[in-house]
Amino acid sequence: MEKGFLLNLKISPNASKNEIVKNDDGSVKVKITAQPVDGKANKALVEFLSKTFKIPKTSIEIVKGETSKDKTVLFKTDDIEKIEKIKAAFIS
Repeated sequence: MEKGFLLNLKISPNASKNEIVKNDDGSVKVKITAQPVDGKANKALVEFLSKTFKIPKTSIEIVKGETSKDKTVLFKTDDIEKIEKIKAAFIS
């Protein structure tokens, strides 16, 4: 298996802005402005995560849930600082 960090995400496409939202129940949702058409939301998700965590787009892969709102994303990095940043954003 590749080095990296797997994360299960719930995606909300067609949102008013790209953002990471922590809910009161401890779950996290990623809002994406793109429409869920022709993989646009997936592409926008990867771009948003890439910008947010300063990781190259090629190091972010949707490994499960291409056509679902529930996705498993692999961050292919062994940079501990970046992994900690990602964990801090998604895991309360």
